[in-house]
Amino acid sequence: MFDKILIANRGEIALRVIRACREMGIASVAVHSTADTDAMHVRMADESVCIGPPSSTSSYLSMPALISACEITGAQAIHPGYGFLSENAGFVQMLEDHDITFIGPRAEHIRIMGDKITAKDTMKALGVPCVPGSEGGVNDVEDAKRVAAEIGYPVIIKATAGGGGRGMKVAQDEAGLEVAFRTARSEAKAAFGNPDVYIEKYLQRPRHIEIQVFGDGKGRAVHLGERDCSLQRRHQKVLEEAPGPSITQEQRDRIGAICADAVAKIGYAGAGTIEFLFEDGEFYFIEMNTRLQVEHPVTEAIFGVDLVRQQIRVAAGLPMEFQQEDLKINGHSIEVRINAEKVPSFSPCPGKITQYHAPGGLGVRMDSALYQGYSIPPYYDSLIGKLIVHGRDRDEALARLSRALGELIVDGVDTTVPLFDALLQEPDILSGNYSIHWLERWLAQHFG
Repeated sequence: MFDKILIANRGEIALRVIRACREMGIASVAVHSTADTDAMHVRMADESVCIGPPSSTSSYLSMPALISACEITGAQAIHPGYGFLSENAGFVQMLEDHDITFIGPRAEHIRIMGDKITAKDTMKALGVPCVPGSEGGVNDVEDAKRVAAEIGYPVIIKATAGGGGRGMKVAQDEAGLEVAFRTARSEAKAAFGNPDVYIEKYLQRPRHIEIQVFGDGKGRAVHLGERDCSLQRRHQKVLEEAPGPSITQEQRDRIGAICADAVAKIGYAGAGTIEFLFEDGEFYFIEMNTRLQVEHPVTEAIFGVDLVRQQIRVAAGLPMEFQQEDLKINGHSIEVRINAEKVPSFSPCPGKITQYHAPGGLGVRMDSALYQGYSIPPYYDSLIGKLIVHGRDRDEALARLSRALGELIVDGVDTTVPLFDALLQEPDILSGNYSIHWLERWLAQHFG
């Protein structure tokens, strides 16, 4: 086992990893930019190292600075959290060259899943169901028209190196295809430096279902059920729950077994999430995230498993502490992402926290790096906390969420808490009857 781990991240996810390290008797090293000198993860870690100025490019994304921090402190491994360098195969390779363990999958798996076309081809070969679409990239408008005619309109054009909703455009018919194609390519080049795109069938009312998988890197893997992440705005998740309210046990067992078998065959190590669109009882693969997800706590809640602990164990060469037959769902869990944003514009709202009180009680977990007097810097993501609740069933989890939101106090900045208060009054949310398009339409109706 490692003696010391460096966390190459900030905020609540850095705290999450520090806590797991402390429970395992492992020393933790926090890194921070000059803007994060007073951040909670810096205060909580056993050691801290300043790695650069506020810009993430010069600090949290600086590979040489992170490796130097490991060498200075004697850290044997790096946990990347999510975001930043968590899915950068070049970083993993650089760590390997410096004899530093990356707590995550091998570089080859990050590369395979980082390219949408390669990932789809790989998954299709492993027996994972995929959305009908182009075989590889689409090079010109005429090729795009041919593919669209074969699979039928509407279609969605996606950047092969995409993420976060950028480089994605929908075409309802041939008349709109040319503009959508050129716009998607332009956005993809600007955002990712790669203009390549591909085409898929655009589903009308799908849900976003993701399967949590975990592999030991030696050919054994399990799944930990699904999360429903269908409440989204501009392809960004807002609320996640597990298990999915629309998924039957038979469907769960079937797709879970397919996913676990697929990652076992490629020798995948650590936590990963295979994401699907789900419509009319069918699953369609869209991508795989080769890291811990923001929403991992809802899976931890219903299975009673510490995913970060398992990541660390597997990276150290130790076995997982469970097998598939050990994993039984207990109750229901919901997470809402608390962002420092002004609703309904969702513009970032950095500033000083004048008062902060975290909710508590049975079945309530607040993952946040906030404290009274803390100044949220303007340089990073606006996520400031995750409120996670767990109940015996979905109704109890919803009631607990409503109660916990009422207890949460974050003064000094605007947050997305009012959005969740409003959503919990909606019949579709209470019944679980929503798709990936529901929130956008609701916002248009209420704030148009």
